[in-house]
Amino acid sequence: MATIPQNLSEECQVDEPEPRGLAIVIALATVTIQFALPHSLSVVSPYLLFGIVGVLLSGTILSRRARKYKLNNLFGYALTGTLTLVMIWSLFLLIRGLPRHIETPKELFISAASLWVTNIFIFASWYWRIDAGCPNVRDLRPCHTDGDFLFPQMALDAEKRLELGIVDWSPTFADYLFLAFNNNTAFSPTDTAVLKPRAKLLMMLQAIISLIIIALLAGRAVNIL
Repeated sequence: MATIPQNLSEECQVDEPEPRGLAIVIALATVTIQFALPHSLSVVSPYLLFGIVGVLLSGTILSRRARKYKLNNLFGYALTGTLTLVMIWSLFLLIRGLPRHIETPKELFISAASLWVTNIFIFASWYWRIDAGCPNVRDLRPCHTDGDFLFPQMALDAEKRLELGIVDWSPTFADYLFLAFNNNTAFSPTDTAVLKPRAKLLMMLQAIISLIIIALLAGRAVNIL
């Protein structure tokens, strides 16, 4: 978990914070996808999970508005960690049920597709949360020059940044969503370099999960044919 630096105290004022709207939408979409899974793959009731996520999400929003950034960080990690555990357990249940043919081909396809999309959403959230400390720490910087990932904009010199009008560029949740999508489909970060070991481990885990889901779909398709 990222450590909040001393200069990011409860009294710290962030003038132009990064928008959190898309991160909130993705968290809610991740829970909503759970309703598409068959009962045999549900770790808990989707309604109960929605309630848990709602409480954690409310905690992140309220603590941030109160400028309790350390508490905000804790709520954020608890939220993303909960969704991660639920997804991994659902994938385990899907794999365990394959030999017994619990799910119909249609249910298997819907389940695998749902988990594949969920994998993108969850790891986008992880990348967004860990990069350069955390979103609250990134908010303190006039521009993004270093972190766990090297985005193409960061490799440009000052003159080129000025020419493109991105002198004060910083990544938003959409950048991490794009990164997670690329890793889920191409099994690589494509145009973004991965610099820190923790980010590399997360990307490896995401790629492994995506590969397992795709292999399940392909294997099942061959059996059906």
